[in-house]
Amino acid sequence: MELPALLRTAVDRMLENQPLAPLMKAQERLSKRYRGEVRDGTLHLSDDLAAKAYLAARLPATFAAVRSAMESVAEIASDFTPNSLIDLGAGPGTALWAASDCWPDLEKATLVEASPAIRSVGQELAKALSIDCQWQAGDIVKQMPDFAPADLVTLAYVLDELPIDAVANITQKLWAMTAGTIIIIEPGTPAGWQRIVTARQALLAAGAHLIAPCPHQQDCPIVSPDWCHFSRRVARSKVHKQVKHGDVPWEDEKYIFIAASRQPVELSGARVLSPPRLASGMARLKLCRTDGRVEETTISRRDGDLFKAARRADWGDHIDWDARSR
Repeated sequence: MELPALLRTAVDRMLENQPLAPLMKAQERLSKRYRGEVRDGTLHLSDDLAAKAYLAARLPATFAAVRSAMESVAEIASDFTPNSLIDLGAGPGTALWAASDCWPDLEKATLVEASPAIRSVGQELAKALSIDCQWQAGDIVKQMPDFAPADLVTLAYVLDELPIDAVANITQKLWAMTAGTIIIIEPGTPAGWQRIVTARQALLAAGAHLIAPCPHQQDCPIVSPDWCHFSRRVARSKVHKQVKHGDVPWEDEKYIFIAASRQPVELSGARVLSPPRLASGMARLKLCRTDGRVEETTISRRDGDLFKAARRADWGDHIDWDARSR
């Protein structure tokens, strides 16, 4: 996956003539903070250099994860066409760009970000969009803003900066802002999955209807040390490779998400939970099913169209598992 052309051009312009050495050092510091899930009271994106390093090193991957989660929602809830967005912890506007790419009818967005540095970057980037954007400072823990509900509410790569005991309460507050659909995205780590499970439970307790990735409303059937997550391959630009000391033109971003709606959604099929294992005449898939079970199953040529779908399936895909019983 690549950044939309408008966004890529705006980012390239912003990084133009930026000295590479300090950008690389800032990226290394930023990466250590994210990987270590550092919670020392200091903003990860505390200055202009850290914000620029984020654009170069992390924006492509986080965009890919958010856009993929939205794509899963659009696939299951095809009638959902949001007009308004609230994005908490907006960073440089990643969810804004992903939502406008997924749902072109989006007209207005409220973006809340605590860091003045990355908020300024986001405001500049958003000028390329024909969307009414309102940016404001805000802390979702200490100073949760009071907004009229929006069609779409997003929280991407933010819960990892919060203590686990704050996740359920934050999720409830976000749900109160949701007129249509909420999407929460986290890194695809065991800890990220645990936060999503906590958010999932809070949403179900509030009466939300799950859309994706879960094809059911039951308790999550996955048991630690296993965990649910997905992967999206991300194209690297020249500066992306430079700041991350990379040689290959891509990287794989692991992520996990939960999406829920105010309106009931008919769930069917199954979700592919790991890379399919293919052999001559057969496909081995790990599936999360509508009955709330996870199972590994073998699909053979005898299964006809289902076998063809299984051969095409990728990690994270939704497949028409119900076809096997027809």
